[in-house]
Amino acid sequence: MACAYSEDYVNKVIKKHELTRKDKEEDRMKHVRITNANVEPVFFAYPAIARIDEIVAGITAKKPIYDFIAKEDGFGHRFWVIDDKATIAELVDIFDKQVPAMYIADGHHRSAAAALVGQEKKEQNPKHTGKEEYNYFMTVIFPDNQLNVIDYNRVVKDLNGLSKEQFIAAVGESYDLQDMGTEIYKPAKLHEHSMYLDGHWYKMTAKPGTYNDNDPIGVLDVTILSNLVLDKVLGIKDLRTDKRIDFVGGIRGLGELKRRVDNGEMKVAFALYPVSMKQIIDIADTGNIMPPKTTWFEPKLRSGLVIHELC
Repeated sequence: MACAYSEDYVNKVIKKHELTRKDKEEDRMKHVRITNANVEPVFFAYPAIARIDEIVAGITAKKPIYDFIAKEDGFGHRFWVIDDKATIAELVDIFDKQVPAMYIADGHHRSAAAALVGQEKKEQNPKHTGKEEYNYFMTVIFPDNQLNVIDYNRVVKDLNGLSKEQFIAAVGESYDLQDMGTEIYKPAKLHEHSMYLDGHWYKMTAKPGTYNDNDPIGVLDVTILSNLVLDKVLGIKDLRTDKRIDFVGGIRGLGELKRRVDNGEMKVAFALYPVSMKQIIDIADTGNIMPPKTTWFEPKLRSGLVIHELC
């Protein structure tokens, strides 16, 4: 855990892969203004560096300050404090000289809100120096090779007026479909999805020529599904606002997709192969933006375990 410099977000040293909404930014800004603190860290990733791993391994070989399992979700947390000035100086130096950018994994709205609140406080302080705590916001930083990116799946309420047979035929124009039966089927590779409809799972393999592997956005399975099925067949144009679609984090398993279709709440479900950290970094480096609800990261640090006061 560390504090990030808000100006690095403004100057795009901290890189994003998602758009933010003004209403959600303002919601998080209110929380920071009232508490005058960061209570939930932004989740960063960085290209792994062996020396940082060595330092962390040496620290975590010792007894943690905190070690507990949260009753609410069963996840364990261990916490060590780095208080050796020489170690801190070395870590800062490595990040300064060897890490060209940080990548927001989770917390785009928190990052934007932190930068905006920092700017507000700067304007309100006639003696601003740039070293005040409001110039920084709290982060938890993982090397990219230790992150687990989980799929983010879709469920839809109806077939846009089509019968089951018409819908399958329409999807079959862009995909090779294979009925996998009643047992849950999980996508095994890029450009392969699975669909749950009327008690059966189908393997969906996007046909060559329906996607662009040379486009950092076009290569994503969320883009392919959105273009070929959600938009073209189901008429869902805006994933952010359309009430006919909902999103299910992969941490809940594909059984949750089956449950929501079987109970009649939804008509069809789609499971996607997760994006890779390389895809996320490529998109952020090229200044592109991912479609909504593309990534689900684990692990997540518990909110309130550490608090960064801005005063």
